[in-house]
Amino acid sequence: MTDVGALQDSYLQLMERCLLGLIWEDPPQDIWSGGAFKPALRETGRDWPSKAHSMIGSRRMRNIRLLAEDVVRRGVPGDFIETGIWRGGACIMMRAVLKAHGVTDRRVWCADSFEGLPEPDAASYPQDANDQHATYEALAISLEQVQENFSRYDLLDDQVRFLKGWFKDTLPTAPIETLAILRLDGDMYQSTMEAFEALYDKLSPGGYCIIDDMGAVPACRQAVADFRNRRGITDRIEQIDWTGAYWRKS
Repeated sequence: MTDVGALQDSYLQLMERCLLGLIWEDPPQDIWSGGAFKPALRETGRDWPSKAHSMIGSRRMRNIRLLAEDVVRRGVPGDFIETGIWRGGACIMMRAVLKAHGVTDRRVWCADSFEGLPEPDAASYPQDANDQHATYEALAISLEQVQENFSRYDLLDDQVRFLKGWFKDTLPTAPIETLAILRLDGDMYQSTMEAFEALYDKLSPGGYCIIDDMGAVPACRQAVADFRNRRGITDRIEQIDWTGAYWRKS
């Protein structure tokens, strides 16, 4: 008899290794990690891969899988979304989880400008003053390229939806009813706060809010603290690795 659980596990482990470039030891493109593939850096997402479809590292990628499987298992209602998707790897993993478990009634929403990060609006968001993310051309990946990346895994279908544009324009009017996974990877204070304000109320109780940049970007960390304080959110924050964190909505 076929062990369905073992097949699901093998498929999702292989997806992780492919999305992160572990199989072919994809070297980094950044200037700070030494120019050669280093497993320890890729494990914790401390380098920027040249060709791999995600830079979040094994621990954060595995976190997406485990939390997505958990909400499916517990029947927490809602779709999955990531705000700030780069080459699409985290969203591809979300879609892979749905495929592995035969889930056809949830969607994966992929929100991004597909033009990189915005220039800092220091007048409205002084926390972002002097932010340099907009100068990183490597962060600007086109919608067409991301769609092609989904297609390479045979995961581009009507359960994947794209929200193209700046968060302030796309997220407030996005046709999303409920969410079970809300993953924020916008780096900046403005991007993080705009995602919170537009989407957090759509996150179902028992669902998960995942923050990619809490350890790496002080402005993102401040946005999380400000939003939680404003809303009186006391759900315990769990650390994933040196920068990623999440909590389960009570």
